[in-house]
Amino acid sequence: MNYQNLTLLAVCVLVYSLTVKRFESRLINGPLAFLLFGVITGPVLGLLHPNFDREWIKALAEITLALVLFNDAALANTGVLSRYRAIPIRLLAISLPLCILLGTVIGVWLLDLPVLIAALLATMLAPTDAALGKAVVSNVAVPEQVREGLNAESGLNDGICVPILFLFLILAGAEQGHLPVGELIVHLVVHEVGIGLAVGLIIPYVAVKFIEQTAAAGFHSSTWDRLTLLALAIVCFGLAQALGGSGFISAFIGGITFSQVYKQDAHQYIESAEGFSELLSVITWVTFGAVVLPMTLEGISPLIVIYAVLSLTVIRMVPVALAFIGSGVSARLVLFIAWFGPRGLASIVFAVIVGADDLPHIELLTTTVACTVLLSVVFHGLSANPLVKRISRQ
Repeated sequence: MNYQNLTLLAVCVLVYSLTVKRFESRLINGPLAFLLFGVITGPVLGLLHPNFDREWIKALAEITLALVLFNDAALANTGVLSRYRAIPIRLLAISLPLCILLGTVIGVWLLDLPVLIAALLATMLAPTDAALGKAVVSNVAVPEQVREGLNAESGLNDGICVPILFLFLILAGAEQGHLPVGELIVHLVVHEVGIGLAVGLIIPYVAVKFIEQTAAAGFHSSTWDRLTLLALAIVCFGLAQALGGSGFISAFIGGITFSQVYKQDAHQYIESAEGFSELLSVITWVTFGAVVLPMTLEGISPLIVIYAVLSLTVIRMVPVALAFIGSGVSARLVLFIAWFGPRGLASIVFAVIVGADDLPHIELLTTTVACTVLLSVVFHGLSANPLVKRISRQ
């Protein structure tokens, strides 16, 4: 183990944890701070030397996304969603597929990608990241319907994109290997989705019943309660993966199942699992800044930058505008919602997953995702607080 790397990561977490409110009230949010820390201590100063191979980075990214998916789904407030369902439904049911479609068309036109490869790129960049827009989704100055709508969107769209991503991966792989598409799609439905759904439904249901019985018997300890949901999320992910299914689908469905079946206050369970996923997110962002970003951006080109800018603007904002036609939401709020579609952790993990496949244009895909996430971290991070103040005055 490199103790210098361990110490630097711990210093990063320590400093941010002690100054988090100061950071979040200014222009620099958590992901931007961690990314900058990785860039400065890594390629700039040469102090951070994370010796991570591709498999280690893939494992870190996968388990981080699995925990985020589980926690986001478990935290989904169905009461709030029912009150403000118009915004998240329009964002998830109309805007999200239009975003993937428009991103595919522009990828084919601008980057000269095959349709399925362009669809993979568009899907990787479709999910939004609440951590990058925390100043928006947690600020009471933002209208509640907008705040809760964006929070619900970012909590659910990455889980929705997982089977779409696997579908395009299978179709792209079949096209390259001339394999029977029908068999591969059956494999996707039966194995990836089917096993993921089964594990995500059954394991949390059984776990909740066991939690209730052991709690009634007085077997619980407040110390170990903090690890319960963390362990459950990892069981859902790991078991589905071991059985040949999608651990991401399992984690996402598992979080939803837990929130629906467990009728008591789950805060004591969710808080610790969320804290651990935050810690893994820090390591992921620092690794992204220190290792992934310098490698991928070596192949950057003007067309990649243009696509990245379009992904954050036209590809996101036009579908949102179309989705809200006839909604009664003011143009000012629609523009606000359309801009705050930051790309972050899910896009990074999707790029790692796709990068493990032997597909054409893979370097172009990963570089474009890295460039888009970098621009999003900067632009959304810097614009969040100023735009929140502006909208609160109107």
